[in-house]
Parts: sequence; structure tokens; C-alpha cells
Amino acid sequence: MTHVLLILHVLAAIVAIGPVTVAASMFPPAARRALDAPDGVGTVRLLHRICRVYATAGVAVPVLGFATAAAMGVLGSGWLIASITLTAVAAGLLIAFVLPHQDELLEQVGSGQTVERAHTVRLAMSTGIFNLLWATVTILMIVRPGSTTGV
Repeated sequence: MTHVLLILHVLAAIVAIGPVTVAASMFPPAARRALDAPDGVGTVRLLHRICRVYATAGVAVPVLGFATAAAMGVLGSGWLIASITLTAVAAGLLIAFVLPHQDELLEQVGSGQTVERAHTVRLAMSTGIFNLLWATVTILMIVRPGSTTGV
């Protein structure tokens, strides 16, 4: 059962978190270019929708992660606690900063307003931190201090 949970956890991370990190990274430059491109507004809407839908699906990742950790008996491990903390911070950043800033920019682009570069730079910074947190969690999941993989 542990192998099945681990497989589902990894697949959920790839399928749910991957699209959010890519779409969120593409959003700021797409918002800057939206008014100059014929289908720019549609692109920005699509990227925002990808972020929202896959962020919701991403809830499965920590749920399956907790189930996997419980089955493996590693719930008290330091690397796991660090991963859980970083995951919570990443989720909070996505919910509190990235998605709301995307909403604001989407509103501006949709109404034909010029998008301020400072606004997209702040969003890009928040998105970069979000992506860095996920990369760190991924590394912790692979390397795991005290791992029995021999690495």
C-alpha cells in the first residue's frame, strides 16, 4: 500500500503543482504583453484559470503526502516537518499573493487598462518565491536526510 500511496503522491505533485508553477511564471510577462497581442487577454485568462484549477487539484498532494508518511512511519522526521512547513508557506503565498495579484492584473487587462510594470514585477517575485519553495520541497522529498536509499 505504501508504494501505491507514494506513486499517487508523486503523480499528484507532477500533474497538479507542475502546471501551477509554469502558468504562474508565464503570467506576469503575458499580462505585460496582453494589450499588444491580438489574443493577449485570452492568454492571460487561460494562465489564470490553469493556476486556479490546478491549485485546487494540488490539495491532493499534501493529503496523499500525509497518508504516505503515515504508512512509512516518518511523520516525526525533521525533513518531513520542514517539507510540510514549506508546503504550507507555498500554499499561503499562492492563496494570499499570487492568485489575488493575478485577479487584479486580469481585471486591468480585461478592461483595457495599461498594466504597470511594478505590479507585474511584484507578482513575478511572489511567483518566483512560490516556485523556489516547491523546488526545495521536491529536493527534500528526493534527498531525505537519513534516507535508506543509500544516497
